[in-house]
Amino acid sequence: MDHSMYAAELFYNGYNCAQAVMVAFCDVTGLDRDVAARMSSSFGGGMGRMREVCGAVSGMLMVAGYLYGYETPGDDTIKMAHYRLVQELAGKFREKMGSIVCREILKNPPSDPNPTPRTPEFYKVRPCARMVALAAQILDDYMGSIPLPEKLNR
Repeated sequence: MDHSMYAAELFYNGYNCAQAVMVAFCDVTGLDRDVAARMSSSFGGGMGRMREVCGAVSGMLMVAGYLYGYETPGDDTIKMAHYRLVQELAGKFREKMGSIVCREILKNPPSDPNPTPRTPEFYKVRPCARMVALAAQILDDYMGSIPLPEKLNR
């Protein structure tokens, strides 16, 4: 499956940026679509429209955490390896977009809690569909180079 195109399609269908990425990878994570959408719903608009870390990046990192994250507290070696992955994935996004911060990418959009109406004009001026496609592509590229952990191989 082409996760980047699917993530963009999900965004165009009304999912927020984080949800679009997270839900696009349900075929890999095995997560229920509704569960994935709820888990990632807080991260749209740079975390509840506070315009912090781009929701597409947050969605990408949530999927990466689910697939490659650690679960053993106190194991600094595995924690360091995972944080290295987080920095690598976010770094690739930053290379392409110049930032991983929503307000910087969107040039200081409103940060009130009111969702922006999804009109044809919204989709013309917002780069968010490109952002979710990029985040999904970065993750797909990484997954193509590193096998999934054994516990996830189905």
